[in-house]
Amino acid sequence: MPSSCIAVVSKCTVYPEHKSPNPKHLKLSVSDLPMLSCQYIQKGVLLPRPPLDSPDLISLLKLSLSQALSHFPPLAGRLHTDTQGHVYVSSNGEGVEFVHARAPGLSSSLLLLPPRADVPPYFRAFFQYDHTLSYAGHSKPLLAVQVTEMGDAVFVACTMNHAVVDGTSFWNFFNTYAEICRGVKRITRVPDFGRDTVFDSPEVLRFPVSGPAATFSGDAPIREKIFHFRREAIVKLKSRANNGKPCNGANGGGRLNGPAGLKNGTEISCFQSLCAQLWRSVTRARKLEGRKTTTFRMAINCRHRLEPRLETLYFGNAIQSIPTVATAAELLSRDLSWAADRLHQNVVAHNDATVRRGIREWESNPRVFPLGNFDGAMITMGSSPRFPMYDNDFGWGRPLAVRSGNANKFDGKISAFPGREGNGSIDLEVVLAPETMAGLEKDMEFMQYVS
Repeated sequence: MPSSCIAVVSKCTVYPEHKSPNPKHLKLSVSDLPMLSCQYIQKGVLLPRPPLDSPDLISLLKLSLSQALSHFPPLAGRLHTDTQGHVYVSSNGEGVEFVHARAPGLSSSLLLLPPRADVPPYFRAFFQYDHTLSYAGHSKPLLAVQVTEMGDAVFVACTMNHAVVDGTSFWNFFNTYAEICRGVKRITRVPDFGRDTVFDSPEVLRFPVSGPAATFSGDAPIREKIFHFRREAIVKLKSRANNGKPCNGANGGGRLNGPAGLKNGTEISCFQSLCAQLWRSVTRARKLEGRKTTTFRMAINCRHRLEPRLETLYFGNAIQSIPTVATAAELLSRDLSWAADRLHQNVVAHNDATVRRGIREWESNPRVFPLGNFDGAMITMGSSPRFPMYDNDFGWGRPLAVRSGNANKFDGKISAFPGREGNGSIDLEVVLAPETMAGLEKDMEFMQYVS
């Protein structure tokens, strides 16, 4: 079914309901600036059909967005570069884009997907600003919301500038938007706009007049699938990664995705176990030479790793990328626990000193984030199964699914979502070259855990 089945009804600009008396102009940090070459974040939720007619629904969503922006005034602003080259979010109230679309021929069952089907590409038309780099926020809105009315459901999509927010900030805004829409008078998670942090730096990232270029082409053929892992399957995978030792949560209790590590007297976590299995199976599917170095990159939230800690709801990017490397022969000739422990040790070691060292290294050589698969042997894990993606009840029921758009997708890009049923279940959105995806689908070491 082509994307032409999705018709835009209207577009408008939505402004904050209340103008901030002291607008904040947020300087982009060491963690924000590298994202200027990344595309906007595109994430959205599939919701049941609300008990409202179309005009009332759109009016409610616009009003709630306006009210939400009053709590997040930077999102209604634009980027600004001063004469020294420092980039700021100017909270000037220029507003965000709101798009109303209809797709009466599409049903929720198409987006929920039969088991192991590829994600249909036409759903990418549910999002705005395809292929738009975050640097474009100098002239474009920093946020666009598209509401698409389907035959039996509604899809609410947010496209947000990645130099302004990371996943934590993105979902805090999305959750607040939903909270206000369902009638909550006082928001429960107030963002922190402080900038007196270790990420604040006098260093400047220089760009040509035209701005940065994307670090990956986006033209290579890819396939995209959602793999679902139930709690029970992940417990088994975690047990393998921990060499069969009894695991926290293995008998139905406990937290599956908590911090972990064998050498530190704690467990390798469920998520690290799942990442290790994916790393092994994708490497095998790629049929790499044994001497080829493979890299598994994980995006790490630094808020709780710093001393003193950053505020949990610090608004902005507070992430770093952890690369773990191994040759293909090492990865495939040893068992799962070896790969899982390598990932785990890197995560555990990423403490306050490591975060600060990464900042100093960037300051000595300011650069954009190298997003992509440059040698054919890289995997990049983004998002997190801990993000509260299903805490988005707009007033007529929890989301049926969470999906992303076309942004920042290339061979080896993986995004982790919580499973809708919760309880430690995980969805992986896997993007691979067609021949690699075909190999992964036949890899029984991986597929035995997929629901």
